[in-house]
Amino acid sequence: MAAGYSLKDDLFNPRTVGQLAGEFAAGVPGFDAARFEKEALAGFPERELMARMEWLADCAEAQLATDFPTMADQLEAAMPARLDPSLRDDDFGQFIHAVPGILAVRHGLEDHRARAMALLYEATQRFSMEFYIRPFLNRWTEETLATLALWAEDENYHVRRLVSEGTRPKLPWAKAVVLTPDQTLPLLDRLHGDPTRFVTRSVSNHLNDLSKTHDDLVLGRLADWKSKGAQAAKELDWMTRHALRTLIKQGHAGAMAALGFDASVPVTVDLAIETPRVAMGEALMFTCSVASKADLPVLVDYRLTFARPEGKTGEKVFKLKQGKAAPGKPFVARKVHKLKGDATTFRLYPGPHRVTVQVNGVDRAEAGFELT
Repeated sequence: MAAGYSLKDDLFNPRTVGQLAGEFAAGVPGFDAARFEKEALAGFPERELMARMEWLADCAEAQLATDFPTMADQLEAAMPARLDPSLRDDDFGQFIHAVPGILAVRHGLEDHRARAMALLYEATQRFSMEFYIRPFLNRWTEETLATLALWAEDENYHVRRLVSEGTRPKLPWAKAVVLTPDQTLPLLDRLHGDPTRFVTRSVSNHLNDLSKTHDDLVLGRLADWKSKGAQAAKELDWMTRHALRTLIKQGHAGAMAALGFDASVPVTVDLAIETPRVAMGEALMFTCSVASKADLPVLVDYRLTFARPEGKTGEKVFKLKQGKAAPGKPFVARKVHKLKGDATTFRLYPGPHRVTVQVNGVDRAEAGFELT
């Protein structure tokens, strides 16, 4: 999704609903744009994001043909211009253009699969159909996979990205798909050499999802891709780091080795807490120094252990820095970590907390501090 993008500017703004109304009116003879806009906006306050998208489809469907092939023709006629094919990343499209995908699933899944898939093909070049391809994968698995294998070679990078993103094991917000790595990895084999970062980021996210259950399989595939040389070395290095990020946080030795970090080399770590008492809303500050008797690439992360109610604890791993330690030249990193008292995703509680420093995936030093 593009930097600075706001869902509020998309679904929650009368301007964008008016935009969609205008597109339907321009493409579908007799479509009442004012009626659509009034009905859509009236139903928003009581609905959350995904329900609002469904509601937009409800309001559009009320003025479209009842037979799906004709409805699909109308939906295509009302589509805006394709997203800029010259861009290479962060061109996600607008959520208001999810309507064709919703109606493709709603009315095309059972009896008009081919027409629905053709509609998704056109629609994903305006807004990603990653949510809406998944019901077809579950209902018509082999047929849909065969289509995606063709789409993996498509000239439009949004279509190619859909192949990876729509089959992700753990796609955020989306319903699950019942697919195995044997079914999806051949698609990624076709896509990993893609020249577009929008596609390779999706491939990496797909592998990261898969690494949570099939770590050795992911590491093996990355090694195989490296040996084949279909992707530029710099891009594949980026993809590898992105694909292994969950395993790296876990200190997975194989993932560390794949990135060139040796977990077995002995190092000495000095950890100095500069703020032994931190008030809620202020910052924890600490410095760590990593000494080695040999030249050694180091990847330094840190784990915070948080106090929770009833004597329980919680943990989160954070990136710190990477570099090189050498004899007589320790690697030094300093961190200022704001402890927000009003964070909505992870509530803080006063009490004893700890910092643990990991070097190349191995816990090397820890120290405590008090959150007040």
